[in-house]
Amino acid sequence: KSRRDVRVYHDTPVPREDMDIIVSCGLHAPNFMNTQPWEIRIVDNAEYINGITEAYVKANPKAAEEPGFKNMFRNAPTVAFIANDTTFAYSPVDCGLMAENMILSAWSMGIGSCCLGGPARFMKANPEAKEYLKQMGFSENFDLLLCIGFGYPAETPKAKPRNVEKVKFMD
Repeated sequence: KSRRDVRVYHDTPVPREDMDIIVSCGLHAPNFMNTQPWEIRIVDNAEYINGITEAYVKANPKAAEEPGFKNMFRNAPTVAFIANDTTFAYSPVDCGLMAENMILSAWSMGIGSCCLGGPARFMKANPEAKEYLKQMGFSENFDLLLCIGFGYPAETPKAKPRNVEKVKFMD
C-alpha cells in the first residue's frame, strides 16, 4: 500500500544493473501459457528522451509551461517502453501484469515510477515521434502499449482515497 506514482525525480538515471533486476522481476510475471507476449526497451539516453519530448512540445506547446517540466515521461530519467503481441487477444493483460511486477520491484529498491499511456499513444500518432518508435525495433505484430518512467523520487506523494464502494462480495 505504500507505493505511489512519482512524477518528480532526481536527474540521475537508474543504473542498468538495477534495471536488469526490475526487468527480470517483470519477466517473471504470470502470463497465459508462458507466451510472454511482450517486448521491452529500456531507454536512459537523455538525447533520445529529449528528442521525443521536443516532438511532443512542438505538438503540445502548453505542456512545457507546466512547472518543472523536463520531459513527457513525467520527467523520469529512465523509461521502459512495453509493446504487446497484437496477435494474442489477452496480451495487454499479461503486459499489465508484467509492468506491475516491474513497478513494485522498483519501489522495493527505492526507485519510483509512473505508468504512462499518453506517451505511447503520442508516439504512435505523431510523425516525428514515430521515428523514435521505429528506432526501438519492435518485432512485427508488436505494438507499443505503455511506458513506465523510472527514477529516484524527489517527492513523497500522499495516498489518495480509494472508493471501497466499488467492491462487492457476492454470495
